Amino acid sequence: MRQPLSYPWLDLDVDDRSAPVIAVRVDADGTKGEVPEHSHRKGQLVVSLGGGVTCRVPSGLWMVPPHCAVWIPGGMAHSNRATANARLFFVYVEPELSRLPGRCCTISISPLLRELIVELSDGTQHDAARRERLIGVLLGELPRMPLQQLHLPLPAEPRLKRIAAALADNPADRRTLAEWASHLALSESSLARLVVKETGLTFGRWRQQLHLIVAIRELAAGASVQQVSAELGYESVTAFITMFRKALGQPPATYINGIANAR
Repeated sequence: MRQPLSYPWLDLDVDDRSAPVIAVRVDADGTKGEVPEHSHRKGQLVVSLGGGVTCRVPSGLWMVPPHCAVWIPGGMAHSNRATANARLFFVYVEPELSRLPGRCCTISISPLLRELIVELSDGTQHDAARRERLIGVLLGELPRMPLQQLHLPLPAEPRLKRIAAALADNPADRRTLAEWASHLALSESSLARLVVKETGLTFGRWRQQLHLIVAIRELAAGASVQQVSAELGYESVTAFITMFRKALGQPPATYINGIANAR
């Protein structure tokens, strides 16, 4: 059962605050937590220093593994779901001060940025001049961070939304493109073209991207490679590791350990 994430200030309304940057530590309280769909004028950086978060916007799903963040431009509706072991920070930025893209993206967080965010989230920090300097460094460093390809395009077309919902509920569903086409009363070629038009990916590549996002989320939450392989319906752990390595350049254990142990 998912519980609301705990904010340090119950009355926090980031758009009512004039500060150029607001950093807030958010507690998952040892349970899977979520922030329902909402929007605000300020842009938001969802930062994970432990565990994992998935951020959903109308056009896609974005994965935030440890020591990464997802950037959500101001005014965009979004929701966040966190693993039970997540250690999160939300950083809100005035739109005119951000030099990040005008679209969602997942970025790596350097040790310097990590410490800046933790420091800025400290509500006891009253030195305005020092805070201004820290914010200046943060805003200067953010655009320099490398992007991560941890994005799943979500289709708007009703029939494809049914497929997306089914696969999200059961990632192990191995129905082929032909089987889905028959289920939706479409020809296989028509469905293939529709998937590419809506997502920019082939059906196989789109489903693989879903598997990667689910895999990283579960591995970041503490699941074993064997457990994740079974959850995704792979015939063998070796097949799952091969898929993961081809997509991200490293086997899953190495990938997760690398980002989790970043210094």
